[in-house]
Amino acid sequence: MHTLSEVVLRETHSALREELAWLQHASYCAALVEQTTETETPLPTIFPLMTGLLNHLPKQPPQPQTIFAFELKLLHELGLKPDLAKSKLTAGAKRIVNALSANDWPSVSRLKLSEAQVTELRQFLHGFLIFHLGRIPSGRMRALASAAE
Repeated sequence: MHTLSEVVLRETHSALREELAWLQHASYCAALVEQTTETETPLPTIFPLMTGLLNHLPKQPPQPQTIFAFELKLLHELGLKPDLAKSKLTAGAKRIVNALSANDWPSVSRLKLSEAQVTELRQFLHGFLIFHLGRIPSGRMRALASAAE
């Protein structure tokens, strides 16, 4: 068995400290990863998902679709991808969910969501996360509110 004997800091993501909303996004997503994964378990797909998010956040204004995309991508990695055919989402929201799930971060930030679509996805994912995870980390509402400002 191998033990950790040395740690090297590679990136502090200092740009996140320039915008409170970016920090709130990162904090919520980190809490979601912590809640949904086991301590000391290798995360070969989730680690790059989180680092990709951290690198992407300071490259565009805070947006709700960033949170939605992270949630959907994480759910996919956990084997909990929503079955859109069984959902009550509108056809437009289903297309957005597919785009958020499949596209890279720059493409996610270019998507334009209406207020109605943001509300629909926020509510859908809230219910889906609670149903499958039991609870949602407390920072979700704060992160989404800061993205809408």
